[in-house]
Amino acid sequence: MNPYKIMLVDDEEEVRTSIIRKIDWQDAGFEVIGDAENGKEALEKIEQNEPDVVLTDIRMPYMDGLEMAENIRQRYPSIKIVIFSGFDEFEYAKKAIKLNVIEYILKPVNVEELTAILKKIKKNLDEEIEQKRNVTLLRESYIKSLPAIREHFLNDLIHGGMEEAQIEEKLNEYAIDVAGAVKWVIAAIHLEPDEKVDKAVSLHQQRELIPISVRNLIEEKLEGQYRFIVFHSSFETILLVAIDKDNTQTGLIALLGDICKETKKILEVSVTIGVGESCSSLTDLSRPCHTALNALGYRAITGSGGVICIGDMEPSGHEKLRFDSRMESELIAAVKFGPKEKIRSVIDGIVSRMEDARVHYRQYQAYVLAIINVLTQLSQQYDLRISEMFGVENDYFEILGRVQKMENVRPYLTEVALKMNAGMEEERSNTTKNVIREAKQYIQDNFQDPELSVEKICRHLHMSPAYFSTMFKKETGQAYIAYLTDVRLGRAVELLMATDDKTYIIAEKVGYPEQNYFSYVFKKKFGVSPTRYRTAHRSGEA
Repeated sequence: MNPYKIMLVDDEEEVRTSIIRKIDWQDAGFEVIGDAENGKEALEKIEQNEPDVVLTDIRMPYMDGLEMAENIRQRYPSIKIVIFSGFDEFEYAKKAIKLNVIEYILKPVNVEELTAILKKIKKNLDEEIEQKRNVTLLRESYIKSLPAIREHFLNDLIHGGMEEAQIEEKLNEYAIDVAGAVKWVIAAIHLEPDEKVDKAVSLHQQRELIPISVRNLIEEKLEGQYRFIVFHSSFETILLVAIDKDNTQTGLIALLGDICKETKKILEVSVTIGVGESCSSLTDLSRPCHTALNALGYRAITGSGGVICIGDMEPSGHEKLRFDSRMESELIAAVKFGPKEKIRSVIDGIVSRMEDARVHYRQYQAYVLAIINVLTQLSQQYDLRISEMFGVENDYFEILGRVQKMENVRPYLTEVALKMNAGMEEERSNTTKNVIREAKQYIQDNFQDPELSVEKICRHLHMSPAYFSTMFKKETGQAYIAYLTDVRLGRAVELLMATDDKTYIIAEKVGYPEQNYFSYVFKKKFGVSPTRYRTAHRSGEA
């Protein structure tokens, strides 16, 4: 395992040098990746170097060790903090405990004592990592969570949008035996406990057990006759049944009718089961689920306590062509994220489905209209000009005219989708540049504010600090703090050259309320103090 990274923070260079020189860091399992002489400098270096442990003094200028520890706890909670101090005071120790400081060492630092503490910290870090990697513990956690994970997967499955290979993989992983059927049927199960039942002598005394009892009865009835799975959705209890060659949908509906009767007789519960359309692929379950729930909506007409088939309530003798939610999701994802091959593939699949369907012309029109509607809404969402994307003037019906002939649909939709993808990529790039430009302007307008933190500018930009920091560094080549410091010091140099203001006044004007810290940062960048810089450059001008 690689050595852990440690940073030393103390305002006395002699102390830092002594500790770095005396400790056998490699033997203790660490490497020193940097040091700092105050809390502010340390926070800047922590952002760049990401240490595992920070070893710090308490009393330091500009930002003391406890204030720095508070910042670390909020921004980098995984970093371990060790404090060494010459002050054996209860208040310090009490505050350190609140800040999750793991060790509190009194100065002068003893080499043997610090080495022992470092080895103990290394052991704890090793154990933390080992625990996170422990396959046995992870497996136990996975097994405990499996029922909830299975149910989450099944809910995703009935909403559509999953690839066939992914579905097969998850069915095997969760031991759900419904794959490889001739077709699939979904039934939605609605419970209505009878308010007139004597609760003192029945299951109704503990109503939370009723769904479990109904589920057990359904499983007993179907076991051995059908392959199925029962689970809860956000709407109703759902039954997914695989119809194989040796059983039928008609037989299933008869069995479900028998279940409704038995639940009423044995459990004194009225159960209504809505049966939706069947489908021939597990990727198309959203429609059967939707129609099963729709079937339950006819309870007011048929009455409760039986099976309601959507085919009986909404008969259809014709094939139906629908641009469903799964296809819509695929199209949106392809257009937004590409690549070009994926866009062409999705458009090809959508158009092929239309070409293969034998439907009335009105259905064909509705299908194409649904596709165009999704694309125009997406264009508006990304502020893309519809006239440029669709190659028309501002006439929606002109778009429909482009797809009147079947042979024009595929090339036209592909062309539009590719244009939109390119436009979105350009918009994202421009958005990033605009955000950085706005951030730079905000810094120019507000660098005098001592509280101009990354969190403050992100509140102005309505962005998360983590994303902004990554994007800012990528676009500018500098971390936010480094850029802000350059702006402040650049303005300070201008004031030194153009005015006779005192150093402390210039410090305040550029966002440093503490003159000493301003001088420290200035000297760190330019090698001399502000006063000497002014004297040297003015002498040169003379």
